[in-house]
Amino acid sequence: MKIAVDFPSVAYREGPAKVLELASAIEEIGYDEIAAFDHVVMGYPSESRKTLYPAEMPVLESLILLSNIASVTNRVSLSTEVLVLPQRQPVLVAKQVSTLDTLSGGRVRLGVGVGWQDSEYDALEEDFSNRGRRMDEAIDLLRRYWEGGRINFEGVYYQSQDMGMEPISPQGPNIPIWVGGDSPAALKRTATRGNGWMASGVTDEQAIGYAAEIRQLAEESGRDASEIGLQLMLQPPPRSSEDKLFYSDLNAVAERAAVVNAMGFDWTSVNATAIFQSGSRSVGAIIDRLAEIYSLIQNETER
Repeated sequence: MKIAVDFPSVAYREGPAKVLELASAIEEIGYDEIAAFDHVVMGYPSESRKTLYPAEMPVLESLILLSNIASVTNRVSLSTEVLVLPQRQPVLVAKQVSTLDTLSGGRVRLGVGVGWQDSEYDALEEDFSNRGRRMDEAIDLLRRYWEGGRINFEGVYYQSQDMGMEPISPQGPNIPIWVGGDSPAALKRTATRGNGWMASGVTDEQAIGYAAEIRQLAEESGRDASEIGLQLMLQPPPRSSEDKLFYSDLNAVAERAAVVNAMGFDWTSVNATAIFQSGSRSVGAIIDRLAEIYSLIQNETER
């Protein structure tokens, strides 16, 4: 089982150098991937608007962050977990991701989702109501641009006539696209278009059931279900005070890793922001805790 670290934007509070120090340390410890959380803006709550996170929550732009991380790492893969694709212009995303793949030597894994924050769509002047349909088309458009050559694409929402986009990156059209979300549409999207599924905020029973549904849908669409990867967060993003203590109990972390591995998931992810919330309040302390967690997970999953 491979292990990603969900990178903590809060690291920026100690300065840009500390952000890169943390990224380098994650690679040196042995983790397989650094993943960036995506929100461009956050809405303040109101009578008509529900929010999951405070508007003051610091979030570094994911693709710019990963580009900086690429410059100080050599081995770890670089992913978004997940990029809210339909609120972004997909041809521009195709170029940004291709450039990141080129400059990192082919280390990109693109996680995508439809998001939940309608006010963020409004601020970016994109349509929230049809985001799922546009997501499907955008995935096809990304892959077509990554192929290179003379590009013609005629969709319902996006069109490109006689366009070119060079250079072709090391992975080209094979840059893996993993889909987040557990709605029926997200599961179907994974089965028919995705290289894998990024599960978050689901119970173990749901995760197993949804994975089986993805495999069935993939087979029905003519795909080899064994080629679709599966990822489950070690722990969903914490909401309660109790959840925020998860990473302070290393025995619980090790036991949880063993469970996720036994469930047959190819990937798991460790939330470094939750490590900060659990008491590791500096970059140095986060690095130390990440090293302990990595060692424990390796011991549990290699048994």
